[in-house]
Amino acid sequence: MLSVSTVSMIPVRRVFLSLLVLAGPTMAQGKNTPPPPQEDEIAPPIVSVPYDDKLARFAEVLGSVHYLRTLCKAAGGDEWRNGMLQLLDSETGNEPQRKEKLTAAFNRGYRAFASVYTDCTPAAIVAEERYRNEGATLATEITSRFGN
Repeated sequence: MLSVSTVSMIPVRRVFLSLLVLAGPTMAQGKNTPPPPQEDEIAPPIVSVPYDDKLARFAEVLGSVHYLRTLCKAAGGDEWRNGMLQLLDSETGNEPQRKEKLTAAFNRGYRAFASVYTDCTPAAIVAEERYRNEGATLATEITSRFGN
């Protein structure tokens, strides 16, 4: 039978435990932990206003009407796109997340009708009229409830 002295083991245990204690925080961080963000990398807070949902729907309607009026070669087809640009300038200022959200809504409205209508049909004309009416209603609701 092999005899092991416990007296000589105590310093080895102390050294081993102290190494574990010192290395513990380093090992706990792991290799996948990203470095803390720099001041210039911190994203600005997302601003939300009470009428953002209605505004996003309004932007979607603008995209739809822009596509349909351009498709049917109606007078003033670009005024809807220009209206969207004015909306972005006045509503989103230096808020890139809101600007992206409204731009995505405009593009979604545009693409929704681009995937359905390739020619100006009577149904496209009716859809354009209905969307124009919905846009007018939304504009009135937003300005009357939240306008200055």
